Amino acid sequence: MASLYKAVSGTKRRRDESTNEESSEVQNRQRVLLLSSRGVTFRQRHLINDLSVMFPHAKKDSKFDSKSKLYQLNELADLYNCNNVLFFEARKRQDLYLYLAKAPNGPTAKFHIQNLHTMSELNFTGNCLKGSRPILSFDKEFDETPHYQLIKELLLHIFGVPKTARKAKPFIDHVVSFSIADNKVWFRNYQITEAIDTAGAEGSTTIDEDEDAQKLSKKKQRTLSLVEIGPRFVMTLISIIEGSFSGPLIYENKEYVSPNVVRSQFKLGKASVKSKRAVQVEGKKVKKAVRERERREKGLDPLSDSVLFG
Repeated sequence: MASLYKAVSGTKRRRDESTNEESSEVQNRQRVLLLSSRGVTFRQRHLINDLSVMFPHAKKDSKFDSKSKLYQLNELADLYNCNNVLFFEARKRQDLYLYLAKAPNGPTAKFHIQNLHTMSELNFTGNCLKGSRPILSFDKEFDETPHYQLIKELLLHIFGVPKTARKAKPFIDHVVSFSIADNKVWFRNYQITEAIDTAGAEGSTTIDEDEDAQKLSKKKQRTLSLVEIGPRFVMTLISIIEGSFSGPLIYENKEYVSPNVVRSQFKLGKASVKSKRAVQVEGKKVKKAVRERERREKGLDPLSDSVLFG
């Protein structure tokens, strides 16, 4: 009898139509695996913790041991049911590299992180809700070159928090900014603050209470402003690989200089300065020895004080 009633009333048909409408909508199902290699310093570890707080759709894993077999991260992402990987690789306890990868088919972008500052050391006054969704702001230069267009798409998938994330809050109270300057990607995080301007809303005693409230509400104006929260860092693009942590190289930054080369050049400069000083000291010693020998060969001067008054 109940099935006959549903068939006559059409409730089952309405339910099927609503499910079809929900399935037709595009759903953002991005999940991010966040992890680092061994050897990270305390500042780098705090930066990773700050980013994990910003990602309610991320799953954080323990440190990855191997630095040569990065393709194993695809299997790890499959175990955690993630389709994006954010991997931090530390080298020599002073250099930090970032991998943005789409698992399991790629592509993968490799960056060198510089000038990183965590939220704890910046001490900014801004604050945002934990798990809130951000507004992503991109510089117009991201649309001018193909490799920056690809990087923009990777950043959208990783930093864009979906509505259906389990730990996401239904609020948007901060802006994540990506700008390009000096061929580098600059990351900044700002809080959206809202203030009510009540200037000139003093009111008068001769107006009724309802009219006074309406007048005050008209004079009140809401102003929006941005307050930086942190963290902040700069990313220098090194290369882009077609696959996920493997595959052919499709882009390489020719202007990138490795920090090892910079340190070696700095040491060579200091060594050249020391060698010049050593050559000058040796030259002074040689000149002094030559003068001493010439004086011994000439003997005593007959007009010297020791001969005349000796």
